[in-house]
Amino acid sequence: MPLREETMTPKERWLAVLEGEEPDRVPLDYWATEEATEKILDYLELESMEAMYERLHIDRPVSVGPRYVGPELPENEDPFGCRKKRVEYGTGAYEECVYNPLADYDSVEEIEDNYRWPDPDWWDYSEIAEMIEGKEDYPIRGGGSEPFLTYKNLRGDEQAFKDLIVNPEIVHYCLDRLFDLAYERTQRIYEQIPGKVDITYVAEDMGSQTGLLFSPDQIEEFLAPRMERMMDLAHQAGAYVFHHSDGSIRKIIPRMIEAGIDILNPIQWRCEGMDRKELKESFGDELVFHGGMDNQYTLASGSVEEVQEEVRDNLRILGEGGGYILAPCHNIQAVSPPENIVAMYETAYREGWF
Repeated sequence: MPLREETMTPKERWLAVLEGEEPDRVPLDYWATEEATEKILDYLELESMEAMYERLHIDRPVSVGPRYVGPELPENEDPFGCRKKRVEYGTGAYEECVYNPLADYDSVEEIEDNYRWPDPDWWDYSEIAEMIEGKEDYPIRGGGSEPFLTYKNLRGDEQAFKDLIVNPEIVHYCLDRLFDLAYERTQRIYEQIPGKVDITYVAEDMGSQTGLLFSPDQIEEFLAPRMERMMDLAHQAGAYVFHHSDGSIRKIIPRMIEAGIDILNPIQWRCEGMDRKELKESFGDELVFHGGMDNQYTLASGSVEEVQEEVRDNLRILGEGGGYILAPCHNIQAVSPPENIVAMYETAYREGWF
């Protein structure tokens, strides 16, 4: 039985936080691998994610997007020509890119002569409205971009970062194509459900455990202006910008705020420079914080008591005065004991009321 009566739907709860108002309680979100979800469902003796969301009071947004209808793809190949392989790591598996279609090209001209870029018409947008039918009580997430992630698959991780220095013209050319595709796809999503997308995901992993993966100058040259264009589109459509960037990114948060982010995820506070109290004091008036529950130690290896303590810390620090959505700071992995995950949500629900 709830300690108090909920007075908001998940959508109203998210929007209250995003609009700087006080919700009935802190919203709770869920990110996990398929294997981790299966373990939690087994632990709770439940048969569906919907039942789990209800049991744990999770306010998970509904994600919408177009369906691929383009040229037939070879097995394990995506629309960009990147081939994937399922790589086992013991408790689960990830799809890893094992073929980079632009790896052997040394110039923009070679790419133009030999590579076919995906077309936004390769996706069918007509079914998007149906995806939100009956979901009026939940925030809707749609559109956005994360093009350097795709660029790394096209060129290979090592070559992609080398390109920033030795082949900047290739980076600019490819990112323009990737951003333009994401922009057009996002625009078409908005057109299908005008005014109904609440959250748009504009991401790029720019941090490592100890610092930035890119120099600030590289972020300014290659990423920030293009991201800002996508954020402007989101705001024009009435959506809030959900910005994901793993790792130690304290140095570029002011630039991301300037570009237009509204929500910062995932708050990996064990990374260098990501002290929660300092982040809240510096940016709490300008950002909503999303995440904060540590996946590197607490959820994966900590005790139930340590999980509960971290929930309380996050509610106290990041949740002070509002502006916080509690969630794991990356996908929950199958190595995490399900009792830790249940403890996280039960503690947040019990103690996150305003």
